[in-house]
Amino acid sequence: MAKHDQNKDDRDAILARVGEALGELLDRPLAPGLYLVATPIGNLGDTSLRALAVLARAQLIAAEDTRHSKKLLSHFGLRNALTPYHEHNAERERPKILARVRAGDAVALISDAGTPLVSDPGYKLVREALDEGLDVTSVPGPSAALAALTSAGLPTDSFLFAGFLPPKSGARQSRLAALKDAPTTLIFFETPQRLAKSLADMAEVFGAREAVIARELTKLHETVIRGTLDGLSEDIETETLKGEIVVVVAPHAGVGTAVTDERILSELKLALETNSFRDAVRSVTEALKVKRARVYELGLGLTDKT
Repeated sequence: MAKHDQNKDDRDAILARVGEALGELLDRPLAPGLYLVATPIGNLGDTSLRALAVLARAQLIAAEDTRHSKKLLSHFGLRNALTPYHEHNAERERPKILARVRAGDAVALISDAGTPLVSDPGYKLVREALDEGLDVTSVPGPSAALAALTSAGLPTDSFLFAGFLPPKSGARQSRLAALKDAPTTLIFFETPQRLAKSLADMAEVFGAREAVIARELTKLHETVIRGTLDGLSEDIETETLKGEIVVVVAPHAGVGTAVTDERILSELKLALETNSFRDAVRSVTEALKVKRARVYELGLGLTDKT
């Protein structure tokens, strides 16, 4: 059999199996309850079969922005009833949505993109539904925070999602100071307009830690920029970024001998890309809380090899 024919047979088999799997899900009755359905953060191909099946069978879809959500639904030929649910109308709409669930309907909650309740409205709706003994089901899927974390190259065994920082520098630095000693990778959402100032505050509070800027994840112009906070802060001032942005910051490194030579060398290499030798030694010393003499000696070894 020719390779082209084999590939076509494989493609047809995959399409048939996907159709069967989706059909099986669509044929199952959808129990009354509130369904938290994750939707794509950019690439519509990230929509799961289960998400499609729930959205197709729900009697009502509560969406953060119905105009935005109509694009997703129309792409898959879904024509369910939509109702807006966002921070400005939540107090008024929440009782109506809960009444629909109590009456026996399946209601799906979706955000503009990604997983509902992650920096999106919905917590109070879920809380009140649970307090009333109503069923709440999560249909997991895309998340900008997790997509950025897993592609950042920073520790993933423990992380803290800190959402959006305060818009004003004073409050922002206070919030960052409270997170400074967290022994875990930090994840932030930020707007393009505030990114440079936020990075500058992070560099001031955290020092020259490794960090990653991820924007437009899963979209055509997806960009992941790696460096140190101080370097990124200086570089980003002259750039104009658009789209949704996630900032991932390396954890507090600990104190003294717990920091390995390998970690110091890795930090130094990154710092030397954007700093003089003297400034790189200083920033790594401050970030890792180790003795300057130790960083200096290791740095000399790096310069001797160049």
